[in-house]
Amino acid sequence: MRNGSIPGTRGRVRPLTLLGSPVLHEPCGEVSDFGPRLATLVEDLFATMYAHEGVGLAANQVGVPLSVFVYDCPDDEEVRHLGHVVNPRLVAADGLVFRGPEGCLSLPGLEAGVERHDHAVVEGFTMTGDPITVHGTGFFARCLQHETDHLEGKVYADHLTGRRHRKLMRQVARSSWHRGSGPT
Repeated sequence: MRNGSIPGTRGRVRPLTLLGSPVLHEPCGEVSDFGPRLATLVEDLFATMYAHEGVGLAANQVGVPLSVFVYDCPDDEEVRHLGHVVNPRLVAADGLVFRGPEGCLSLPGLEAGVERHDHAVVEGFTMTGDPITVHGTGFFARCLQHETDHLEGKVYADHLTGRRHRKLMRQVARSSWHRGSGPT
């Protein structure tokens, strides 16, 4: 971030977009303007993620259909990874596949076991347009896969099938935040 400042300190907390909102279920558009509006969005994403105690947040989770996400996420060795990616592409998801608990700020208070690879590589750009490659292992690899899914119009519930999907959808239907917006 600018001058080594702490990300999100100048941002504003935006309302979260919840499961069922159309913006969560459509692919996000590519960013073409790497100017001050993008920098403001990144700051706001960090502020919103921290306010809701998340480890990652995609722009469509605050109602902005642009291909941007932020993260502040440890890996399995408790190494902290902090940053953002604009126009990310998941170029590798490999290694072992693990089923682990996964939550989402757009499905508050819920989680389910989702299968993810334990290694991921994302390529994209910084908010100033510089190319960036982010490598993740373990929990951080899960985060990178989760956030790139969001930008493709998917949520973790889309990875569930059968009994596990039905159970999560029953929990969604009973949740205090659900607006009766139908299945994912």
